[in-house]
Formats: sequence, C-alpha cells, structure tokens
Amino acid sequence: MPVIAIGECMLELVRVGDGWQLNYAGDAFNTALTLRRLDVPVAFLSALGTDPFSLEMRAGWLREQIDTSMVLTDPTRLPGLYAIRTDADGERSFYYWRERSAVRRLFELPGIEAAVARVRDAGVLYLSGITLSLFKDEERTRLLEIARAVRAGGGRVVFDPNYRAAGWPDQHAARCAFEALAGAASIVLPTFADENLLFGDVTAERTAQRYQALGADEVVVKLAARGCLVAAGAQCEYLAPRSAVRAVDTTGAGDAFNAAYLAARLAGRSSSEAARAGNMLAGEVVRYPGAILPLERIAALKRLMGF
Repeated sequence: MPVIAIGECMLELVRVGDGWQLNYAGDAFNTALTLRRLDVPVAFLSALGTDPFSLEMRAGWLREQIDTSMVLTDPTRLPGLYAIRTDADGERSFYYWRERSAVRRLFELPGIEAAVARVRDAGVLYLSGITLSLFKDEERTRLLEIARAVRAGGGRVVFDPNYRAAGWPDQHAARCAFEALAGAASIVLPTFADENLLFGDVTAERTAQRYQALGADEVVVKLAARGCLVAAGAQCEYLAPRSAVRAVDTTGAGDAFNAAYLAARLAGRSSSEAARAGNMLAGEVVRYPGAILPLERIAALKRLMGF
C-alpha cells in the first residue's frame, strides 16, 4: 500500500548566477518525490490546471512512477509560483504567488469524494502545516476527520507542522490547526525554529513533549545543522550529523529528512536509525540549489543510508 501525500506542487524559481532556473516543488510533494526515489510507493492527492506547466508536472510525476490518479483538475486555474533567494549561509527567503492556485479548490473539484474515500483507508498518510494553510476552516476540519479515520483504521498519520507565517491570518489560527492535526498524528516531524517562533518553545525537548502530550507516538525535532532530537516512548536522544556541511541552499532540507526518516521506518528500522538516514539526506540536499536533490545523488546515497 502506498504512502498517500496531500499537498501542492508549485513552479519554483531558483536564482542561478545572473538568471533564474525553473523547477517544480512544494513541501509535501518534495517528500513524496524523494520517498518514491527511495523506492517507497507513493500516491499524491492534489490539483493542477490544464496549462502547459500543469501538463509537464503530470508527465514528470508519471515518469517518477508517482500514482497521479488522485491529482484532480481545475481547468480555470494555474499552479502556484514561488521564488527563493538565499543569503551567504544558504538560508532562504520565499516569495509566493499562490492565492489562486488550483489546489485551493481541491475539495470542490470532481473526483474529490472518491479520492477522500481512498485516503481514509491509507496505510500511511503524509501532510504538512503548509497543506493545512491552503484551505478554509471547514476544509481543514475535513482533513482532520480524514486523518482521524486513517489512524483509527490502524494506519499511520505523519505530520510536519512546517510553519510559514505568510500562509496564515495569524499565529492563533496556525496553532489551533497544528494542535488539532497533531492530535491525530502517529509521527510528528517539526522544525525547532518554527516551533520556537509559533509556540515559543525554548528547547527541543519542550517541542517533543508537547506533541507527545497531544498524542503522537514519536516526535523527531529537526535542528538544522545540529541534527535532530528523537523522542519515541521513553526514548529521548540527540543525533548530530556525521559531518559538517557548507550549505548552498537550505530549501527542502526538512522535506528530505522526512522522506528518509519515513522510508527507513517503513523498512522496519528503529527511530534512531531512521533519524540518522534523515540527517544524511538533509545534509546532502543543502549542498544544491532548489528543494529537490538531483536523482543521481539520491541513487548514490541510498546504499550509505541503508536502502
């Protein structure tokens, strides 16, 4: 049974020299694509238009062997767009044009009821805080009901809060949405910098404890260049990267970590082993511009990560 990811894929503009390079990316999609490249079956629930960019995306996903049968169509809308600018340390700033993207009408499109029925039976459901930010309150309530159904049916719900202030009317709305979804999640994969900004957490341990108290079985707090904190049951340990890396662009590092972590857990490896794989892949993606690691680099790293 595949992992079902819900989210958006956008046009991504990355500064390269004096010009711009066009890619296709989006946080839940980045994780879905990387999972597929790690040989995990993946289906993607999203929406696109009928424009040339949307058609290119669909064709590319099919080449990657992503199940696109739940990618719905809105012929009146286009994909979203964002641009990335990075500073000297590779830290990124995002600029979005996505208010009228096709995916924002996902729950109004033909085919959504059949897709929802399929998602409710998922063995693994993956979504993020950015996924939640795309929708109105009533649609977020529906996502919450879907997540609860997956977990109640014995599936695993994997949630990356991934807070982006620009996607929310205020912090209160984001906090309420994240806490509600986290209550249905089996695995939560937050980034500490986001949790500090949104919830005021002063330690990674506090972040892990808060999500465990909401009901998560395991929480892995991503700490950028410092690695991560793994909290599963009574276990709580820090895992540093194997070596320091000079970052060119930190875009997509958390998404890559999530993919490697989840792929390892689905392969039966421990949470600590999975976190080490996540650290390795995240440390590699920051060495390249854009959110997606080149295919040949993932292939080269698979053996080192134990896949």
